Amino acid sequence: MTKKVVIFLVLISNWGNIFSKNENDSIIALLNNVIKDKESYIKIKEQNISNIKQLLQIGKLPPEQIYDINTKLCDEYRKYITDSAVYYTQQNVDIAQRLGRNDLLDKANLDLAWLFSTQGLYIEAKDLLDDIDCKSLQKKDVLRYYETYSSFCSHYGQSNNHADYYRKSELYRDSLLMQLDPHSIQYQITYATKILYEQNRDDAERMLLSLLENSTDQDTDRAVIAYLLGLKYKEDENIELEQKYFSISAITDIKNAVRNNASFHDLALMYYRQGNIDEAYKFIEFAINDAIACNVRYRAIEITASYPIINALYQAKETKQKSQLQSYLVLISIMSVFLVIGIIYVYKQMKRLSRIRKELYRTNLELNKLNTDLHKVNNSLQESNHIKEEYITHFFDLCSSYINKMEDYRKSLNKLAANNRMEELFKMLKSTSFLESELDDLYKNFDSIFLNLYPTFVEDFNKLLLVDERICPKPGELLNTELRIFALIRLGITDSVKIASFLRYSLRTVYNYRTKVRNKSAVSRDEFEDKVKEIGVFL
Repeated sequence: MTKKVVIFLVLISNWGNIFSKNENDSIIALLNNVIKDKESYIKIKEQNISNIKQLLQIGKLPPEQIYDINTKLCDEYRKYITDSAVYYTQQNVDIAQRLGRNDLLDKANLDLAWLFSTQGLYIEAKDLLDDIDCKSLQKKDVLRYYETYSSFCSHYGQSNNHADYYRKSELYRDSLLMQLDPHSIQYQITYATKILYEQNRDDAERMLLSLLENSTDQDTDRAVIAYLLGLKYKEDENIELEQKYFSISAITDIKNAVRNNASFHDLALMYYRQGNIDEAYKFIEFAINDAIACNVRYRAIEITASYPIINALYQAKETKQKSQLQSYLVLISIMSVFLVIGIIYVYKQMKRLSRIRKELYRTNLELNKLNTDLHKVNNSLQESNHIKEEYITHFFDLCSSYINKMEDYRKSLNKLAANNRMEELFKMLKSTSFLESELDDLYKNFDSIFLNLYPTFVEDFNKLLLVDERICPKPGELLNTELRIFALIRLGITDSVKIASFLRYSLRTVYNYRTKVRNKSAVSRDEFEDKVKEIGVFL
């Protein structure tokens, strides 16, 4: 065998194991879901029983029909609640005796014998079987007779561990096989059971797998078939397949509300061998509860042999877990105390940090305010410096101009006086044209200098006024009287007396102009002149 072939076979083997594990996981998940939904399947069972019982409420039914209804109820209760099955079977015994029908009596006694053997009433069951003359039975009843006797011997042998009864059970099973149709399901299951116990496990496996493939969860025989396969793989020590088929058997039993089951006990033992005590305890509890509810004594005897061991291990594990839990609780309590202390410390630190942040925030606000004020002062200083520079320059120019004009004016007066032109001299001295001319030049110079400093003053000033009340200088004017008054206010001259003196207007005239313009304001009257002072501020 080459190396490649070996690798190929290993890969196939691993793939098969992975597939098997995934399949098992799905079946186990399905089993857990079915266990959770157990009550829904029981409700279906109870509804079926209730529907059959309603037939007994029909008045004046013939005894034979009542017998058939009781038989159906017995079949429903057989692996669900044995006591109820016994009750309806005993009703049939009474009916058969009243009718004098030995055939019906034998059928009822066969049912009763099977039920008694499952309840552990072995003497009563044997008495009933011994009273039945097998030779007088119809073929169908003969099959039931061998089947019931085989079950009785198996149950009784299990209760007292007597090998003779196991052998008798096998003999009656062989007799049953001789009477059954080889093509029937009952024959194939019975024969597969026989050869399985005779260690012909491969043939039994092939037969059972074929039967399982052709069955559904609605077939109660599917649980028996899967259980026998589980036993086969248990003998082979193939845990994965053992788990798979016992789980399939358990699923079928739950879906059909069968409480007389064996698969849960074997699942519990399988998990016990694996050391999974939690799952073992779950399934052993399920098995013993079903056995008690159904009143199947031989199942209860079988389960109680292993229940104390699994229960003791489970309780020991629970005790250990409780002890660990208590230790964890103590540890958690101690950690909780430290956690509370830590939380308190952190809370105090957070409060302290919050106070510091608030103080820093207030300090930052104050600093921002100081920066803003400083920026304003700085801008104001820059503006003042700029104005001073401009005005110093213009001041020297005006002074030089005025000196020259005064010198010319003095020369002209001196010339008139020297020429003894006294009349013209007095006329010149009395004239105000020189003063008016100089004032006009003064206003023009002021207007020019101011607009040179604040070229957008007129536009910005009008933005503070209502649209319909805006002030526009006449053609040839730079500023008019109203604009000139507020130009002085922009330069910081807010005293009306000083403004009146500068412009050579009366105090009332200045006051009226200021009031009139404020009334045209588009902003608050109280804030109007402050807004004017901000025109052209350096940023």
